[in-house]
Amino acid sequence: MMKGKTVIVTGANSGIGKATAAGIVKLQGRVIMACRDLDKAEEAARDIQQGTGAESTQLVVKQLDLASLTSVRAFCEDIIKEEPRLDVLINNAGIYQCPYTRTEDGFEMQFGVNHLGHFLLTHLLLDLLKRSAPSRIVVVSSKLYKHGYINFEDLSSEKSYDKAFAYSRSKLANLLFTCELARRLEGSGVTANAVTPGIVRTNLGRHVHIPVIVRPLFDLLSRSLFRSPEEGAQTSVYVASSPDVDNVQGKCFADCQPQVLLDKAMDQELAAKLWDISEVMVGIIT
Repeated sequence: MMKGKTVIVTGANSGIGKATAAGIVKLQGRVIMACRDLDKAEEAARDIQQGTGAESTQLVVKQLDLASLTSVRAFCEDIIKEEPRLDVLINNAGIYQCPYTRTEDGFEMQFGVNHLGHFLLTHLLLDLLKRSAPSRIVVVSSKLYKHGYINFEDLSSEKSYDKAFAYSRSKLANLLFTCELARRLEGSGVTANAVTPGIVRTNLGRHVHIPVIVRPLFDLLSRSLFRSPEEGAQTSVYVASSPDVDNVQGKCFADCQPQVLLDKAMDQELAAKLWDISEVMVGIIT
């Protein structure tokens, strides 16, 4: 049970994030829904409340745009000022295979939102998580990390851009971030683990073009082959709440079981280098 615990879920207005928030609420936890679109987040909160019978105090909606480092800093300032504790941070929000665009700060959108925004968010909330220990950080990645690699000479894809590769790179960055974060958190009372939810029916693929003539067939196949958001959220909820994960550090889970990752996702030298460069990119002075 999560009674008395406060959990932040980014991107909680739809898909896996919304289902994760509902799963935490069912365990009697309190969820801060950190979302870019406040109207959609408020609607999602009402849906969760109606579907779970949760009390209104169990769901808090706050604005967070991970494509803006200014928004990330403002969100964290509010959390630190208003929240006496933070038990779990679930870095769930993501953007998938979008056309080439840049964040407010000039980063390639998928790398900026999926990795850098969450990198800064976690950094700014880390002291609160440590004060609330034992606490947990859950990073949502994807098995598509296998197709990515980190090109430090072109992290913002200024030389070339492939939307599928950019997504895979951002998901590899999530795993490398988790690897280095877990190393740094040893003995702190805060754990960091990643999850891969599988192929889930969400609006994440809204930028993927499906020809009109085959869309009915695609929709039919997706209902039978893809997981529901609730199924996709099960591992996030498990890693956020289960006593079985107490003191587990630096692992990646799928279907509520630890997974063996490719060597490139556990390369400590690569993870440390990405960490150092990410600090510079988001303006962290150490």
